[in-house]
Amino acid sequence: MGPIVDKKASIISFQNVSKIYPNGVQGLKDLNIDIKQGEFVIVVGLSGAGKSTMLRAINRLHEITSGDIQIDGKSITKAKGKELRLIRRDIGMIFQSFNLVKRSTVLRNVLSGRVAYHSTLKTMFGLFPKEDKQLAYEALQRVNLAEKVYTRADELSGGQQQRVSIARALTQEPKIILADEPVASLDPVTTEKVMDDLLRINHELGITIVVNLHSVDLARQYGTRIIGLRDGEVVFDGPVAKATDETLRGIYGEKILEEPKPEGVTV
Repeated sequence: MGPIVDKKASIISFQNVSKIYPNGVQGLKDLNIDIKQGEFVIVVGLSGAGKSTMLRAINRLHEITSGDIQIDGKSITKAKGKELRLIRRDIGMIFQSFNLVKRSTVLRNVLSGRVAYHSTLKTMFGLFPKEDKQLAYEALQRVNLAEKVYTRADELSGGQQQRVSIARALTQEPKIILADEPVASLDPVTTEKVMDDLLRINHELGITIVVNLHSVDLARQYGTRIIGLRDGEVVFDGPVAKATDETLRGIYGEKILEEPKPEGVTV
């Protein structure tokens, strides 16, 4: 029997978090957000609203100016050295640009999710134990790419590359997966496959997932909770059912809701 999961525990907690860039621009303004273990949260807003800044602050790819961010009860803001590495090990990251080593095989790319568990020397020479290879193979099965295990990453389509990056994050055995505009460069059909993978991982493994998206339709289709940012502030935080057109106007303004979709495109 697995560990008893306290669904009410906050796995990510923003406490009065602000971020001011060196040029004086305020990226985040006094954020107070609690994300529970096992939630599937979608962060929406216009470009420049602070979505990427917020997401990258969670694993400290961006430093915050004030406040505190806690991961599973530990402050990542104050953590240093080994403690910071251990907290980050629990946080998988998926990028818009895939961030794969194009000349390496799919297996080597996915195994790079294990580097935080081993010495630098071992990982430099690709000396991963059998258990790691099994984890990598199982992760590829989850995203339906097991047959591509020895294919070079640059021989894959964009959608397949993004699913490899999901498998890499899974192989890390994280408690949290962050996805920063993971479908921005993908066509609508591939977008659905990638979002379906993330949703299935959330449901089957109970991994907390936070995704940044531009698309209102996708947010409504996949999210259980939507956080809307505008100019670095939270202007909406609630269940999808409460994200009405009026609410979304508060996040995006009038324009985005009135733009007609191109013919033949569905998301």
